[in-house]
Amino acid sequence: MATDQLSVIFAALADPTRRAILARLAEGEATVNELAAPFAMTLPAISKHLKVLERAGLISRGREAQWRPCRLEAEPLREASEYVQRYRHFWESSADEPAAYVRR
Repeated sequence: MATDQLSVIFAALADPTRRAILARLAEGEATVNELAAPFAMTLPAISKHLKVLERAGLISRGREAQWRPCRLEAEPLREASEYVQRYRHFWESSADEPAAYVRR
């Protein structure tokens, strides 16, 4: 059974290490070593996280001589955001319910 891309995106975003990597890449391109620096894990472990992000389309990896920069790809984030926005009225209306109750 094939997994839909939105599920792959949300699964990639579910991990705090991967979210931290995306936050770093939002500042600009970085190498695997630069991305690994703040984490107490091995380069192979970071590479596994990068593969998950790449499979989700959230990052791409280039090749410039020996340098393989990773960069953020925003389109899948837009897709995830649009999905979540469809339900915005639910959390906005439920946030208003306690205030409405108090006013009564």
